[in-house]
Amino acid sequence: MAQAIIAGGCFWCTEAVFRRLDGVSEVESGYIGGTVPDPTYKQVCSGQTGHAEAIRVSFDPAVLTYGDLIDVFMATHDPTQLNRQGNDIGTQYRSAIFPLDADQRAEGEAGIARWNADHAGQSAVTTIEGPAQWYPAEDYHQEYWEGEGQRNPYCLAVIPPKLAKLQKGFAARVKG
Repeated sequence: MAQAIIAGGCFWCTEAVFRRLDGVSEVESGYIGGTVPDPTYKQVCSGQTGHAEAIRVSFDPAVLTYGDLIDVFMATHDPTQLNRQGNDIGTQYRSAIFPLDADQRAEGEAGIARWNADHAGQSAVTTIEGPAQWYPAEDYHQEYWEGEGQRNPYCLAVIPPKLAKLQKGFAARVKG
């Protein structure tokens, strides 16, 4: 198993997408890239800690490569929005890749370059950051879409379009 850490706005939304990928065994929501040890959701939402809402994905690289994972990441959020995703505004919603080693850093850079090449006239603002300490989010944030999220108007507005992008662009990668 391998792991990847990415931040693409609300972690509820990115978690919902990556849980559906073939080869993914676990997705954990959390915080990374800030200065406060063991931050709370309230602290991160204040925008004062420097953390991003992120997910840590455990995956089988024989089924889903890190490069494939980055391609899905770039396609299922808006990497052109600086410090925001839709109505979520602040550095905690930034688009960022947190590589765990030099190979992931190179693959992240290559993924951003592929996205830019495929989207002439647009430029991704996705950053590559780290190394940084990972902090799991509170329990009630884990598997949010599968529980509370399907009754949350925000999630109902944001997550289904992301899942549609996943299905449209990566149908062969979605769990059966």
